[in-house]
Amino acid sequence: MRSDELAYESVADLAARIRGRNLSPLEVVDYFIDRIESRNPAINALVVFGFEEARARARSAEKAVMSGAPLGPLHGVPLAIKDCFDFKPGWRNTFGGVPALKDYVATTWSLWPELLERAGGIILAKANSPAFGFRGTCDNYLFGPTRNPFNLSKNSGGSSGGSAAAVAAGLLPLAEGGDGGGSIRIPAA
Repeated sequence: MRSDELAYESVADLAARIRGRNLSPLEVVDYFIDRIESRNPAINALVVFGFEEARARARSAEKAVMSGAPLGPLHGVPLAIKDCFDFKPGWRNTFGGVPALKDYVATTWSLWPELLERAGGIILAKANSPAFGFRGTCDNYLFGPTRNPFNLSKNSGGSSGGSAAAVAAGLLPLAEGGDGGGSIRIPAA
């Protein structure tokens, strides 16, 4: 596979290729893990990782495809949730890099990640965010700044800057963003 073959494919096309058995979910997950490992250190878009769990979910997703089981609209599609207010059991949640919460591990779900997984999505990572999402830049004391993938001397904007930078850099085809005062609009600009 070329290094950028899947990086910028639409979520709908990627899901269709998986459903059509043209790509295996494990192949897709491994592809994006490789991109994250090679490109994320310079950008710092993603800050919490669940690669082994994602690979296990991808193997299960592949079995479902091959068995003809009902598939959700995001079946096998890797994605990221925001390290702000989203909980997934067993995953660290720092509410946007708050140092006092660096070791907090969720024991419950929040609705958004739970719905994404029910739809077949595979969460690979959590995206960087400012503390509690309260800044127009993506920077915090625990993880540091997220850089604009097109100009590493610039910040990605916030608060969904980690998510925006991850998708723009082709690290993942889908990442969560939430907007209360510019949190998606600033990174999009």
